[in-house]
Amino acid sequence: MKHNSICILGGTGFVGKYIAGRLASTGKHVRILARNRNNHRDLLVLPNVELIEADVFDSSQLEKHIEGMDAVINLIGILNEKQHNGDGFRKVHVDLPKSILGACLKLHIPRIIHMSALNADANLGPSFYLRTKGEGENALHTFSSGRLAVTSFRPSVIFGPGDSFFNRFAMLLKVTPFAFPLACANARFAPVYVGDVADRFVQALDDKSTFGKHIDLCGPEQYSLKQLVEYTATTLGLKRHVIALPDFISKMQAHTLEWFPGKPFSLDNYNSLKLDSVCQQGAHEPTSIDMIVPSYLGSNNRQTEYDALRKIARRL
Repeated sequence: MKHNSICILGGTGFVGKYIAGRLASTGKHVRILARNRNNHRDLLVLPNVELIEADVFDSSQLEKHIEGMDAVINLIGILNEKQHNGDGFRKVHVDLPKSILGACLKLHIPRIIHMSALNADANLGPSFYLRTKGEGENALHTFSSGRLAVTSFRPSVIFGPGDSFFNRFAMLLKVTPFAFPLACANARFAPVYVGDVADRFVQALDDKSTFGKHIDLCGPEQYSLKQLVEYTATTLGLKRHVIALPDFISKMQAHTLEWFPGKPFSLDNYNSLKLDSVCQQGAHEPTSIDMIVPSYLGSNNRQTEYDALRKIARRL
């Protein structure tokens, strides 16, 4: 069957807006559930998009708003939790996917596409983030078998206008003169462009070859974290000496910043960075950081998002 009506959970976020734009451009009916509808009215410039205020962690509200949909896309995830014991990660990465699956089975919704993460592993993941990502992904695929089609995408770090990776380092570099101390500097990534990720989600909707699959997503090149921060500084025209911190100092920094407001860097982040976020095999997405990052780095991200959405709307 063709999946023509899609509900996106996490559709107001960085990746979600791109997926919503791609789906709207193909004439799909898109329903986005948001915690606060008034904060995301910019999405209403997209045709065929319905924005509904709802608490997706309330199973009755979730069922009410996904009923009648052909597919559900789950993009909800966190990089840090308020707690320090994994309970916050479990609520978002395990309990919510299980709730989505239960609702879809109850309402006979035949399709789920799920955002996981590279190195997600319920048993061997070195961090709460990676273990819970793996457990949630496994639950969707195991308990849906034969009853509905699930595809999980496992990306490396995602970049593009409005991202929280290059833009965050850009902000830090601007306020840190001369030398920039960097934890876990040797961790490796294969940054993947948000537009390529959105395309893969949309293409997978009706592609039976993706049903039941766990698909890794990487960009065309690999970099160390130090190389990516140096690239950011160069692109901004800043002269900064990036200092790779020894492992024991990186861990000490994580222990300290874990208790700062907003957790700018946590022990769980440190543990996740023990594994390189690169694809071991398979195809890589085509768009490199050189093709995209210089066009937006250091710009006003909110305005960039609005402009991108307006451009999409004008093309339809």
